[in-house]
Amino acid sequence: MDIVITYVDGNDPVWKADYEKFTNIPVLEKRFRDWGTLKYLLRGIQVNMPFIRNVYLVVSHPSQVPSWADTDNLRIVLHKDIIPAEYLPTFNSTTIEMFLHRIEGLDEEYIYFNDDIFPVRGCRPEDFFRDGRIVIGFSRHILVSGMYKKHCRRADHMARKALGMKPGLCFVRGQHICTPMLRSQCEEASALLEKDIAATLSRVRNDGNVNQHMFLDYMYYKGMAVPERISSRHFSLAVAGVRTLSSFLDNPSRTMCCINDVKIPEKTYLPLRESLLAAFERRFPEKSRFEKA
Repeated sequence: MDIVITYVDGNDPVWKADYEKFTNIPVLEKRFRDWGTLKYLLRGIQVNMPFIRNVYLVVSHPSQVPSWADTDNLRIVLHKDIIPAEYLPTFNSTTIEMFLHRIEGLDEEYIYFNDDIFPVRGCRPEDFFRDGRIVIGFSRHILVSGMYKKHCRRADHMARKALGMKPGLCFVRGQHICTPMLRSQCEEASALLEKDIAATLSRVRNDGNVNQHMFLDYMYYKGMAVPERISSRHFSLAVAGVRTLSSFLDNPSRTMCCINDVKIPEKTYLPLRESLLAAFERRFPEKSRFEKA
């Protein structure tokens, strides 16, 4: 199986120039700020997921590729390689997610990672795929508040539509962690919903988008998902202090963790970043094959 990682370095002047040219929206720091943790995600993959075949890093421009990356081992995919030209440039992760399955050479079984999710303990292939089905937890919801849940509700409705089902009162939402995918099922859902997906695509996020949970929901309703939670812990930098994060990374109690950025001032961000990187360095001190020697 393979891994696909989407990544943005908000400090890249090429990316910034595009953003300023094509949008009238201030850069949302918490979404595009680079914490310097990508190399530790890759080290975690090497240490804890030795069964992974290829790792693909999806970026907008070649200038987004970190200088330390060994591109003989880390496979670089540009947006233009998978996303039709009429939707580029895009700064919207939900738009990018609709096309990840188009990566050339991608395995049937792949796991999609945002760059804020990290494997911190040993994993097994069956933690993600069993007997041709994906493994991930699902929850049911009625109330919708905020953009993210609106995207998830639309994902459920579109998956149901693709399968000839009526919209339900409740909608399912996949676990907020790395997501196992079956390429053939993503292709199938995309073909069935081509016009519907096109209507949701935008350069920046808005309430009308749909996210990658559409593919999870499609597989769930087809009976191709094992509804079992992936071992994980979620941290928000709004409430999780340095001591809490460091303690977890020094002795993780779960297989995966997600560390969400928040809007914090620069004077808080810099020391927190330094402490977080130090904790990751203790956890994963050895370079991975994805880094230059």
